[in-house]
Amino acid sequence: MNRHFSGVGVAVIAVVAIVLASMSMFVVDPTEQALVLRFGQPVRDLIGAPGLYFKMPFVDTAVYVDKRILALDNERQEVLVSDNQRLEVDAFVRYRIADPLLFYQSVFNTRGADAQLGGMLNSALRRTLSEASITDIVRDKRDALMADIRDQMIAGAKRFGLSVVDVRIKRADLPAENSEAVFRRMQTERQQRAASYRAQGSQQAQQIRAEADRKVTVITAQAQQQAEQIRGEGDGERNRIFAEAYGADPEFFKFYRSMQAYQNSFGGGPNSGTTRALVSPKSDFFRYFSTPTPPPEAGAGSMPSAKAE
Repeated sequence: MNRHFSGVGVAVIAVVAIVLASMSMFVVDPTEQALVLRFGQPVRDLIGAPGLYFKMPFVDTAVYVDKRILALDNERQEVLVSDNQRLEVDAFVRYRIADPLLFYQSVFNTRGADAQLGGMLNSALRRTLSEASITDIVRDKRDALMADIRDQMIAGAKRFGLSVVDVRIKRADLPAENSEAVFRRMQTERQQRAASYRAQGSQQAQQIRAEADRKVTVITAQAQQQAEQIRGEGDGERNRIFAEAYGADPEFFKFYRSMQAYQNSFGGGPNSGTTRALVSPKSDFFRYFSTPTPPPEAGAGSMPSAKAE
């Protein structure tokens, strides 16, 4: 009987020892840091290195705090911007726990931190975006607006032991009932701009064509002037050659002119086939038909005429 009670006592002592040992030890993961609190107050420095640690059972509590960058995806909310347009905004916050003790004492855990940061983000979005237009939010001043919202979040998160890393707007959309109206307005603006571009292009095309026509007229006139000048110089040179030929051999020149008159009258000339002439065969016009070299007295007459009507 005594042996039975002795065995039970040993077992109880072993169980108590195991419980006390388990309550006095805790493990810190690489992604966490730990606070050891005694009645809500820290009794040792923050534990940031992973490993096995010990604490007083029953009176000490190990509080684990994540040391990674945490994310808060805020729910879509409707914001009234400066041009009285409603905008649905999706935003997110990236933060880390900078002061674990203050974090634990103020918000207790990450759910409390998300609740506080979500409220601050909604207020910062409404405060900043209410003074900006849709164009500023979507394109022109997006970075500056994000910087202003991030500064507000950084200042507000400090009192909860949090450090805000970044704040971003994922999407900024018009409500569904306004999207169609905005699309039609944008379509009308693009059509008006296209019509303006086409009108400007037509005007420039007309100017280019007019300038080209003017240049063609000027170049044609200059070419005609040069042609007339060259033609006049050629006629002058021809007359000079004829004059020199006539002075060198007047009898040959008379013979040459007679041959031209025969050609113009009987074949190949501009009046060939339409001219009617009544000329005696013994006329001086046909003197070169009887003999190639007429007597001097026969050639003393006037030049024969090839145009007898």
